[in-house]
Order: sequence, then C-alpha cells, then structure tokens
Amino acid sequence: MPDPFRIERFLSNPKFGPRLLFFSGGTALNGVAQYLKRYTHNSSHLVTPFDSGGSSQGLRLAFNMPAIGDLRSRMMALADETVLGHPDVFRLFTNRFAKDGRTADLSAQLEAMIAGSHPLVAAIEQPMRMLIQNQLGMFHAARPKSFELRGASIGNLILAGGYLNQNQQLEPIVFLVSKLVGVQGTVRAVADENLHLGAELENGDFVIGQHLLTAKEQPPLVSPIKDLFLSSSLVSNDPTVATFPKRNRKLVQSADLVCYAPGSFYSSLIANLLPEGVGQSIASRTVPKVYVPSLGVDPETAGMDLFDQVQTLLKYLRRDTGSSCPTCQLLNFVVADENVPADVIEKISALGVSILKLDLVSPTSRPYYDPKPLCEALVSLT
Repeated sequence: MPDPFRIERFLSNPKFGPRLLFFSGGTALNGVAQYLKRYTHNSSHLVTPFDSGGSSQGLRLAFNMPAIGDLRSRMMALADETVLGHPDVFRLFTNRFAKDGRTADLSAQLEAMIAGSHPLVAAIEQPMRMLIQNQLGMFHAARPKSFELRGASIGNLILAGGYLNQNQQLEPIVFLVSKLVGVQGTVRAVADENLHLGAELENGDFVIGQHLLTAKEQPPLVSPIKDLFLSSSLVSNDPTVATFPKRNRKLVQSADLVCYAPGSFYSSLIANLLPEGVGQSIASRTVPKVYVPSLGVDPETAGMDLFDQVQTLLKYLRRDTGSSCPTCQLLNFVVADENVPADVIEKISALGVSILKLDLVSPTSRPYYDPKPLCEALVSLT
C-alpha cells in the first residue's frame, strides 16, 4: 500500500478505472470525490436525502420533498472539468443568489433565467438551455410566495423544479442533471423517499430532524445517540421503513470496493444504512469493504472511540442481515491514523478486521484527509 502499478494504470485511463462505491452524505467526501476522477470515472455515490437543514430545508418545507443539496454538491464534485464537459452548466449549478439581495431583484433574476435572457443561462447551448428553463419555470410556478430566494442555490432550484416536473420522483432529475454536467461516475439517493432522521437518546429523549443532530445549526445534543431511525414526519416521532431500490442494489453488486466514507457518523453514514436491503446487498458482494472514519471532532460521536464506531457500524448493518452475519462479509479494513491508541487497534483487530495505519492526513488542512493518498489507498485495495 499504495500499489504503484495499479495507480499508474488507472491514472493512464480513468475511463476504465475501478468501481468504488461510497455510502456517504454531506460535503466531507466532496474533495476526495473531485480528486478521484483522476483515477476512475466509474465511482458510485449513494447519498442520504434525509437532511433537514441548510439550503435544502426551505425546499423541503415548500414542496414536501427529499433533501437535494448533498446530491447536487456531489454531482458538481464529479462533474467533467475538461473542455469536453459543460462548464456553462456547471457555472449555473454552482451559482447562488446574493444573500443580501432585494427580493424584487432576485425575483427578476429568476424570471430572466426562465426567459433565457440571464447571462448565466444564455451562455448554455440548446437543448440544455431549454431543459434548464423548463425546470426553473416549474419551480417558479409552484413556489410559495413566502419562499426565500436569498442565498438559494440555483442548482437546488433546478433540481426541485425537475422533481416536481417528474411526478415527485427524484431519480429522473438526478439522472438528467448528471448528464447535463457530465458527471464522471454515478450519484444517487440511497432511497427515493421523503423521510427524516430521528434519534432516540440515551437519556430517553427523542430528536427528529438531521439539523438537530449535527451541532452545526443547533447546540450539541445533551445526551449520546442510542438509536437512529427514519421518520415520516419532521414534527412528530413517526418511525417508518424505507426500501433500498433495485437500481442501487445493482450498483452494490457491480462494485469492486465498498467504502463507508468520512462524514458525520450518524447523519451522513449510518443514515445511508437504514433502508431495508442495504446490509444484505453489502454482505452478498465479496469485495473489500473499508471504513474511513472522520478525522477531527464529530459532535455525533461524543464519547465514542474508533472501536465504538466500528461496533455501531456493524450493529446497523446486521439489523438487515441478521445478528449471525460474519464480520468479514460486512467490513474488512479500517483506516486508522497515528493517534488511535494501541488498545483500540487491538480490539478492532480481534473482530477480524484489518487495520490500515496510513499517513493520509493533509499537511495543509489538518485534521482532514489529503485526497491524493486516500484515493491511492482505495484504488490499491481493488
């Protein structure tokens, strides 16, 4: 590790690179995903659509739809950045309305985009321009008068319009946008359902909504998370079940490696393992399965060490496979940095999981991963 032969082979022809599959959410993996395009154009990213904060919150409340912000940001990370891509479409999708703009001015800009006269839209060639205008027009026609355009992501508005235009289905518009920006890989929601995250805390309290779990928009939880589940409501505790779609099961079955990616432990990683069928799909595929834990402080794992995280990861996977499922079918490798204590390493190894002690921390942006050695480690495992 790393394997220079594999690395050189994939760098020379990323179109035939390995099929790495990531269970992730949020923005923690976006830098790695962007760098990964040098090695493969065949990675797959299953992203949670259960967020209830940030730029997705207004759209969820307005249209009763799944969260789309993380899907958009991952597609932009994987977009073709060469001259063969569509830089004008990329520029529009990554643009936001001014946070301090006047409501009338922002509405006028949106109407100009719909008419095709706004410079960002006018620069896009047909028929892509007309497709984008149609989605924005659908959003504009359906948006409540109270919807706030300040700071809104144009890409999110296009996705929302497409969701409404496709009979409230997420997959068709995600597929279309992937083609528009030349996504070098596959990005999908782990489940195409309008649900929210719920958590039972160790003190007996229940918390509903991803935005209340991450400590990014609200104060940290007063008690550790005991259990994570899906709720059909954001305002009440209404546990429900989601199904892992057949199209996503096929992605797992074709993967050369499965990665449990860095990000908020519960709301970005474990959330992706909640739909029925995820654990069974992973267990049935005999390829390397690696957990890359987040570096730095994650408020969702307060009081947990790396061994606790591994045990929790296996617990949620076994809810779908049954408690007797061997560890080797669910997890084979765990990346550990130099700060992980020896006794924690020993306990993880005792589970039959191999420890990869690699220097993957970025020298310029500690305590985050350096995309280059992390990508090279992952492709070397295939």
